[in-house]
Amino acid sequence: MRIESVLRQKGEFVAVIRPEATVREAVAELTANGIGALVVSTDGRTPAGMLSERDVVRALDREGPGILDQQVSSIMSTELQTCGPEDEVETLMAIMTRYRVRHVPVVRDGALAGIVSIGDVVKNRMDELEEDRRALVDFIYAR
Repeated sequence: MRIESVLRQKGEFVAVIRPEATVREAVAELTANGIGALVVSTDGRTPAGMLSERDVVRALDREGPGILDQQVSSIMSTELQTCGPEDEVETLMAIMTRYRVRHVPVVRDGALAGIVSIGDVVKNRMDELEEDRRALVDFIYAR
């Protein structure tokens, strides 16, 4: 299955924050959207990095609560892994495992087209397994 199928199921909404926003603003955005990561972008279209809950927690541990008033750019992850809508979900699973990332922006023609989380990948895999199970049951009972 391709990433574009996952995006069709979940939608193409991507929560974006500017690099000069404060970490406090980013935390508020994460909370408001009930998500675990934000794409960092200066123009809302081109990803420059990611800011995850994990980045915030590690920065809080390292630098204390003062980090909340610093810019997102000071703690965001800049080694960005991306995928395209035409990529296979299996390829994305390998990227997530290899680079230990839970959120991967989807980029089409250099512009942000969506985001896929590990939860989206797991849901997709569970749906595939359920389809396989139904097909096998139908085959066994010749339906």
